[in-house]
Amino acid sequence: MRAIIAHTPVMTSDGYPVRINKYIASRGIATRKDADTLIEKGLVTINGRKAVLGDKVQEADKVEVKGARTKYRYFAYNKPSGVITHSPEKGETDIMRSIPLRSVFPVGRLDKRSSGLIILTDDARVTDRLLNPEYTHDKEYRVTTHEPLPNNFKKVLERGVDIGGYVTKPCEVEIRSDNKFSITLTEGKKHQIRRMCDVMKTSVAELQRVRVMNIKLGTLKPNEYRELKGQELDQFLKAIGL
Repeated sequence: MRAIIAHTPVMTSDGYPVRINKYIASRGIATRKDADTLIEKGLVTINGRKAVLGDKVQEADKVEVKGARTKYRYFAYNKPSGVITHSPEKGETDIMRSIPLRSVFPVGRLDKRSSGLIILTDDARVTDRLLNPEYTHDKEYRVTTHEPLPNNFKKVLERGVDIGGYVTKPCEVEIRSDNKFSITLTEGKKHQIRRMCDVMKTSVAELQRVRVMNIKLGTLKPNEYRELKGQELDQFLKAIGL
């Protein structure tokens, strides 16, 4: 396979020259690490010349990549409460020890007490596109609290609250009952929803992520997964620029 990626600038002209591995990664062809491997194997050329590590590319250069991987796997997984996303400590269980899938990794994380949708993939490009704060992608959660929700709960959370030196971005909140609500965020600070609830003098009893962009948890049971494909996958990849 050969990919020609010249004349498809994704940065302004003053962003050049740019290192060849970063250039390839910015086109969604491979990660920087994988691009370095392709370069070392002599599979990348710049204006017909074999590229070497550290080469820089000008905007008008013609870059060709042979052997770039195009087949990746993507899965929606329902993480149960009590399972660690990754890096478990003694006595803990993480996602990859809970399911038979191999050579994939979770994108982002949910804390041990939380449950719900995690995307698993072997495509390292997804991590930056989905988690980088420069991009805004919505994620929806359903939350149950121990205490009844205050009357101003929706209004205060939607405009943003200070969770300890950081004011959260505007979000969408739907009150579902006296102690249940849905919240859609475009950011993901550590324990953000729990900290937002603390500000409102409520504590989280259950927290479940039910959607990441167009990918929905649906009917997946705890510790089940399904492959993402077809229109659902195409829409997801297009939305993150891949």
